Amino acid sequence: MKTGWRVEAPQLVLIAAMFAAAAFAWPVAPDRIPVHWNAAGAIDRYGGRFEGLLLLPLIALGIYLLMRFLPNLDPGRANYARFGGVYAAIRIGILALMAAIQGVTLFSVLERPVDMSMVAPVLVGSLFLLIGGLMGKIRPNWFVGIRTPWTLSSKTAWVRTHRLGGWLFLAQGLLFILSGALGFAAFHYLVIGSMVAVIVTLFAYSYVVWRADPEKQSPAGTQPADDE
Repeated sequence: MKTGWRVEAPQLVLIAAMFAAAAFAWPVAPDRIPVHWNAAGAIDRYGGRFEGLLLLPLIALGIYLLMRFLPNLDPGRANYARFGGVYAAIRIGILALMAAIQGVTLFSVLERPVDMSMVAPVLVGSLFLLIGGLMGKIRPNWFVGIRTPWTLSSKTAWVRTHRLGGWLFLAQGLLFILSGALGFAAFHYLVIGSMVAVIVTLFAYSYVVWRADPEKQSPAGTQPADDE
């Protein structure tokens, strides 16, 4: 997949900033650093300096490398050129979320904690809004988007499922943000339940559309093999 510095530079800057922030906080960081919060925003697990300061930057670097080179292995890699800008925006959005979560962690290290029960849902909801707004522009491939046996064997199922998925992701993002604004722990569980409903809905919808598509193909590997 072809790319350029206009796409890669912002991501590399984000990752470098995450490592720089970890290095800045390392000398003043306590031995025990918050690494997990429950639905009520209370810290329920601590880790050492490596986990608390360096794990997120390392994960961000791994995600960057994975999403940068994975399209080269995709049998549908030719389609990435048709949604290159969308794919770049998703990559940057994911890394921005990672950087924001690290920033919240560093506030706790510097004894300026924020309410994670409010901040985390807003951050995750913002990413859902971004992906939801772009989902309808994702073209068939094997790694990005709603990949079911039916979307991968019917262009109609792919397009219609991603259009519906875009609206559902937008709604899910708004629910996440609302749950953070309200700060009700019970509402967070409702949001998680709605995520399960979205997954089931899209899975079933892709099958229904595939079944009605006269130009559908059999999913790869389902045809009987020729006898040798």
